[in-house]
Amino acid sequence: FELDQLKRLIFGSKRERFVPTMDACQLNLEFEPKDTEIEEEVKAERELIRVNYERKKPQKKHEGRLPLPAHLPVKETILEPEEDTTGMVCIGNEITEELDLVPASLYINRIIRPKYITKEDTLGNQKQVIAQLNRPIPKCIASAKLLASIFTDKFVYHLPLFRILKRLNQMGISLPSSTLESWVKLCSELIRHLYAVHRLYVFREIYQMIDESPIKVQDKEKKGTCHHGYMWVRYAPLSKAALFEYYPTRSAKKGPIDDLSTFTGYVQTDGYAGYTYLASLQGITHLSCWAHARRYYERALDNDKARATHVLKLIQLLYAIEALAREAEMSPEQRYELRLEKSLPIINEIGQYIYQEKDKVLPQSPIGKAFEYCSSRWTSLQNFLSNGILEIDSNLVENAIRPLALGRKNYLFAGSHDAAKDIAMFYSFFATCAKNDIDPQKWLTYVINNINDTKSSQLKNLLPQFIDKNLIS
Repeated sequence: FELDQLKRLIFGSKRERFVPTMDACQLNLEFEPKDTEIEEEVKAERELIRVNYERKKPQKKHEGRLPLPAHLPVKETILEPEEDTTGMVCIGNEITEELDLVPASLYINRIIRPKYITKEDTLGNQKQVIAQLNRPIPKCIASAKLLASIFTDKFVYHLPLFRILKRLNQMGISLPSSTLESWVKLCSELIRHLYAVHRLYVFREIYQMIDESPIKVQDKEKKGTCHHGYMWVRYAPLSKAALFEYYPTRSAKKGPIDDLSTFTGYVQTDGYAGYTYLASLQGITHLSCWAHARRYYERALDNDKARATHVLKLIQLLYAIEALAREAEMSPEQRYELRLEKSLPIINEIGQYIYQEKDKVLPQSPIGKAFEYCSSRWTSLQNFLSNGILEIDSNLVENAIRPLALGRKNYLFAGSHDAAKDIAMFYSFFATCAKNDIDPQKWLTYVINNINDTKSSQLKNLLPQFIDKNLIS
């Protein structure tokens, strides 16, 4: 089993989609008396979903050539025939349109400020006036647009700084690497207090998802190797805000979630043992993730196909109910009522089955581990039923981590512990932009240009989850 999992990790698909493949003609074992009943229940529930919400299927008919966007500028080129057209009459035009590209280019934005001086008054005094120059980073030759482009290239499109530098050189400017690094440092310092405000608002959310992911960091005290640090990520589903924080360790009790000792609300996590003590904290309702629970049964299919399939069918039905609520755009109150009516009986069925079958399998077998995973977290797996704002799994925070996973494959490591903290800051802002359908480059350009003129009490209005989208359209 372990060898099979390693081969799958290296060569196989990462998808966990479950498609039942049990032979209907094969006799069931005695410890599965309700498999047929579950099949019927799944069919009935799917039919109910189809009746209540008829999903619109895309048309199979090909609609022809993709129309070009109307808002793009048009450059016209007229091609005259090579033949002599003297005496001929033009009877029309054959028009062909293609999508073209103007390569990115650098230019100098020269700001000229005329200086004026008044005539001498009776005492011989004069007054000089000049327009105020409002540049976010004094003595920095890079504009806000260029800085925003560099950061989006690095944290949205996963380009290491040396590749960005190479592209700038190809565009006609010979720039030392130290200059580019100083731009990154200066811009990070400029918006760091906005990150503190962002952190404050995420921490105040009543519902948070928490996860962590490793990152390699260069450390002067570790010659020849990198320090193994962690990005701790929070996602607040209600405001669609993500927060990355860097910590040198994975230990949950040494900084990353210390604030939860005074927190009141819902916290959803995966099955990492560092989170288990959350259930004992007063004021916290700890939620586990059904996607992680499902993963254990999916891995156990080759070990015990009958039992694993039995539970996977029931979990599949839970997700069908969630899809119904989501696609019907139910309110939290409606989703709460739907879950009590439909999901609660299914969860009770899963719990009863695990209780009956747990002692019949080897504890260290894949199916035994799957049963143990659920039974030891059974209360936290049911807690999503308590409120309609809660999700069945923590996939939203895992989706927010994906840019980090892609980025570290390109830049490999952070240059220092301070650099890792800056990385966390920009991933926080850009992940929040993605969740709120905001162009990260336009947002960062606006923030760089306006953050110095924004009062501390109004910094909230610059955050991606709260900003007026008309300002950056």
